Amino acid sequence: MVKNNYSSHRLDVDTRLVTVGTALTAAGSIVALTGLALTASALLGAVRKMIRDMETSPGDMAGARLRQAKHASRAGLAAWQEAADGHAARHT
Repeated sequence: MVKNNYSSHRLDVDTRLVTVGTALTAAGSIVALTGLALTASALLGAVRKMIRDMETSPGDMAGARLRQAKHASRAGLAAWQEAADGHAARHT
């Protein structure tokens, strides 16, 4: 016959402490989320103000940089083609 040795080993949990711990964890989470929301709000407000105060908007600045990059690309291509044409003319 097999004896059941597990019946004598019961886990005795203080449910009052578990309840208090759960409540404190929930309250701490609410406080942390509130702090996170306040911080995010302050940072977003500061970024919006900074963008409003800029002389040139970020979209206009990006457009200008794109035009500069296109111009530089065309100039590089033209220089490369001129060099290739000059090299070919010397060897013919």
